[in-house]
Amino acid sequence: MKQSQSYITMILVACMMMFAGCSDSYMENMNTDPSKAGSIDANAQLTTAELQTYGDLGMVEIYRNYLYAFNQQLMGCWNTTNYGGHHTQDNSEMSRIWSSFYPNAIKNITDAENRTREDAEKTNINSVLRIYKVYLMSLITDIYGDVPYSEAGLGFIDSKFTPKYDTQEEIYNNFFTELTDAASKLDASKDRVTGDLIFKGDMSKWKRLANSLRLRYAMRISNVNPTKAQSEFEAALTADGGIIENAGDDALIKYMEVAFSFGQEAYTDFRGNALSQLLFGNDPANNPSYICSTFFNMMYTKKDPRTFRITRCYYDGLMSATSPENRVDLTDEMIAKNVNFQPRVPGEYSWDNWPTGYESEILKEMAKSNPSINPTVAREVEPKLANNFLKGDNPGVVITSAEVKFLLAEAKLKGWNAGAKSVDELYREGVRASMDFLADNYGCKPVTAAEFDEYMSLNEIGRTDELKKASINTQAWILHFTNPSECWANQRRSGYPMLKSPNEYGYGQFLTGGIEIPVRLCYPVLESSYNKASYEDALSRMGGNDSWNTPVWWDK
Repeated sequence: MKQSQSYITMILVACMMMFAGCSDSYMENMNTDPSKAGSIDANAQLTTAELQTYGDLGMVEIYRNYLYAFNQQLMGCWNTTNYGGHHTQDNSEMSRIWSSFYPNAIKNITDAENRTREDAEKTNINSVLRIYKVYLMSLITDIYGDVPYSEAGLGFIDSKFTPKYDTQEEIYNNFFTELTDAASKLDASKDRVTGDLIFKGDMSKWKRLANSLRLRYAMRISNVNPTKAQSEFEAALTADGGIIENAGDDALIKYMEVAFSFGQEAYTDFRGNALSQLLFGNDPANNPSYICSTFFNMMYTKKDPRTFRITRCYYDGLMSATSPENRVDLTDEMIAKNVNFQPRVPGEYSWDNWPTGYESEILKEMAKSNPSINPTVAREVEPKLANNFLKGDNPGVVITSAEVKFLLAEAKLKGWNAGAKSVDELYREGVRASMDFLADNYGCKPVTAAEFDEYMSLNEIGRTDELKKASINTQAWILHFTNPSECWANQRRSGYPMLKSPNEYGYGQFLTGGIEIPVRLCYPVLESSYNKASYEDALSRMGGNDSWNTPVWWDK
């Protein structure tokens, strides 16, 4: 932990020295400001980029506001329901990843990569930067579609202030090239990577990460270019270094436990997991992590042992603004009393359709010494995210062995060369790894062998190929709860689980952005002014309209 903290400390230096925070498309003077440092340690820039991935409080708002709602995993708090649940288009909210990653993580990595490219003594840091840039760019393109890629971050270096929008097909083709080449150059005998919060500079693990990302991206394009997808998948599977096969190789960003705060400093301090902080919220009386009925019912009705490891029902009347420690857990009492759990349906606020409550014996006993406590509860029967997932030192998920198992299972189902194990075996291993992931990283009670076997006996993968595909990707959807960007991308690509529009739950009158669940987010409106030609070129490929109902290239 001390070593991880020493890495994280580098962010304090990086934040003071990194290039000014304006995208290449917006302000040229900020890219050439002589008051900014012209060169810093590439390792510090890597640290900055890794930490920003889940540590940027302003950026991860896009997950709570839109992606968790589109994934139908959270619903009920004002932000989630108002934006994603009601299909409300808000340009400033939709642009958060674009306006955060490009001027910070992408710019830092591009600069560091450029400065180390020709340095034989910095082969490893250069390769790691390239791999991580691919990962970050995948988050951007999967959300928006065609985006600046080949010319992104080059304002300071090459005075490219109006970068072109590469097509998503071009971007993905380059992903495979970059990952393959960068991984081939990693060498444990060469320079030590000191700013790495994921693998602490272990080059063998970075090789496995690069190869595993190739698996992910190959599956991503499997509907639009199945021939290339199969070729790239099979090549990655046999590439030097192997793939992520067990939890010890999971790509997780290490964060620190920091005091929850929503002051201005929280938006520039990336040391803690800001997504966890955001899901805790800044209003104890209206904690934002209400669970969507789609997510809850998918687990609860199938007797998934993860149901009450991920979700709980709390009385929050005693909770402070900085910690969930004083929450009163009513879940077990509700189970014993056979109280009906009432998660929020898509499009519903937590206060809509006031739930039927019950009289709590736990709260009745507490009320004897604290008369302010009302033992008759109502909204407390709406499941929320368990406390384990609201901690600042929770990991930021890049890719896990559980996901790789599901990718292999679907590849095998497609008839690709994915090893000797059967689809059913890989599926079972993926579910087991998903459950273990919660115990290993979030302090959840381990799922016992008996619990696992009972669950699998009740939830077989299915007999037909389509049922098997549905089972694999529904399990991936549950796994990806803590990785909302990958969750949304994989649900759109696979079509599973099948999600119904809030319109079908009676909330169609509130869907100002259209009845159908959006399949991309719109570009920042400032791009139409500061990068007009490139922006309009991208729009022309979508029929001239920046619609969030127009699928991205791979979404066929």
